[in-house]
Amino acid sequence: MSARGDRFITPRSPVEGLRRRKLSFLPVFAQSVANVAPAGAMTVIPALIFPGLVFGSGGTGLLLTFGVAMAVMVLVAFCLRPMAKRMAAVSGLYSYTAKGLGQRTAITAGWSAIFGYGLVAMASLLAVGTYVVELFINLGIPAADPKAFTVLVIVAAAGAACFLMIRGIQLSAWSTLLMETISIGILAVLMIVYFAVNGPTLDFTSVFAWNGHLDSLSIGIVVAVSAFVGFESPTTLGGEAQKPFVSVPRAITWTPILAGVLYLLAATAQDVALRDAPAGITTSSTPLSDLFSQTSPAFAALLDLGIAASWFACAIASVNALARIFFCMGREGVAPRAVGRTHPAFRTPSTAILAVMPVVAIVPIAIILSGSSPEQGLANLFTLGAYGYLGSYVLASASMPFFLRRIGETTYASWILGAATSLVLGAVLWMAAAASIGTGNLQTLIYGGVLLASVIYAMYLHRRLPLRLASVGIYDETRQSDLFHGGPAT
Repeated sequence: MSARGDRFITPRSPVEGLRRRKLSFLPVFAQSVANVAPAGAMTVIPALIFPGLVFGSGGTGLLLTFGVAMAVMVLVAFCLRPMAKRMAAVSGLYSYTAKGLGQRTAITAGWSAIFGYGLVAMASLLAVGTYVVELFINLGIPAADPKAFTVLVIVAAAGAACFLMIRGIQLSAWSTLLMETISIGILAVLMIVYFAVNGPTLDFTSVFAWNGHLDSLSIGIVVAVSAFVGFESPTTLGGEAQKPFVSVPRAITWTPILAGVLYLLAATAQDVALRDAPAGITTSSTPLSDLFSQTSPAFAALLDLGIAASWFACAIASVNALARIFFCMGREGVAPRAVGRTHPAFRTPSTAILAVMPVVAIVPIAIILSGSSPEQGLANLFTLGAYGYLGSYVLASASMPFFLRRIGETTYASWILGAATSLVLGAVLWMAAAASIGTGNLQTLIYGGVLLASVIYAMYLHRRLPLRLASVGIYDETRQSDLFHGGPAT
C-alpha cells in the first residue's frame, strides 16, 4: 500500500531519482560485507579488546567476547529479516521502526543509525591513514612528517570514496567486494604462514580463559559488536536491488554468521599470537603489522595494504548507507530538502553524500592533529559507533512484531523474538554504560546527548510540523510503470 494508505499503486515513487532495480544479489551482499569490513575488523577490533584500551583493565577472553557478540547479532538479523522480506526500504531500520513503533520513535532510530554509520566511517578513514603510514614504514620509506602524511592519506581516501559513491552504487559495491576479497585472502595466507612457522611454540590454553570481570566483558562485547555492525546496511538498498525481498534478507542473514565464523578464528589466532608478545606490540595501533615486521617487513607491508583496503571499503559502505537515510529524511522534510536530491546522470543521493563526507573526514583529521594516539582514537570511535548501532537495533528489533501486526502477520514467535532480542541488546548497553560511566568515560554521555536531542526534535516536529512527521517512513512503492504496459494487469 502506498504511504497515503489509499491505493496500492502510485504514479511516482517517494524515492524517485535513485537507479531502481539494478543491483543483483552479489552487489547487495557486497554492501553488507564491506560495511562489516571483516578483514579490517579481524585485525583491528580484537587488538583493541586484547589490551583493554577501552576499559583500562587487563582485557578479557577474545573468544568469549566475540562469541557473545555474534549470538547477539544473529538475533538482530532474525528480527530484521521479516521486515526486509516485506518492505523495499531505502532508509533501512529508520523506515522499519516508523512502520512498527511510529514516526517519533523512528526519528530516534534514524539519528542513532546515522550516528553509528558516521562514527564507523570516521574510524575507517582513521584506520586507512594509520595503516598506509605503517605500510610505508615497513617498506623502508618513513614519512618526514607522519602526522601530515596521515592527514593527506585521509583526505585522499575521503575524496576517492566520494567519487566512487557518487559515480554509482554498482561501481562502489563491486569495488568494495573486490577489496574485501583480496584483503581476506591476504590476511588468511599470512596467518597460515605465521602459525605454520610458530605453531610448535604456541600455547592455546589461554584462548578459553576469562578474567571474571563482567564490566570488562560487557564493554568488550560492545567493542566486538562494532566488528559486526553494518551487516544490516543492505536494507538501505531496497529501492536499487533487483529482487529486494530476496537479496536483502539473504544478505543480512548470512553476513553476521559468516563474519562471526571468521572473527572467532581470527580472535583465537590473535589471542594466541599476542598473548606473549612484547608490550610495545600489544599496545600498538598496528599490533599484527608490528608482529609480522619482526620477521618479515615485506609480509607486514602486505598485511597493511590488505587492512587499509578493507577499511577503505568499510568507509564507502558506511557512508553509502548513511547518505540514503539522510536522503530519505530530506524527501520527508525532516532534514533539509536539498539532501533529498539525486544526481541527474548517476542517480545517486549525491547531495547527501557531499553533505556528510566532509564531517566524516574532519573528525579523524582532528584526532591526528590533536596528537591523540590512533589506537585510542579508534577505540573511542568504534565504541561510540557501536552505541549508535545498538540503539537503532534495539528499536528496530522491538518494532518487528508491531510491524507484522500492522499487516496482519504477527505470531507468538515474533513477539518472543522481538522482546528477547530487545532485552538482550538493552542489557548489553546498560552494562556497558554503567561500566563506562564508572571509569569516567564520556562516551555514554555523548550518545545519551544524541538520543535526547532526537527526542526533543521529534517532539518539535509533532507539535509544529505534524504533516512532515507523518511522512516519515517512505519506501520504494510500486509504480504504474512497473506493471505490464504501465497499467493494471488483466
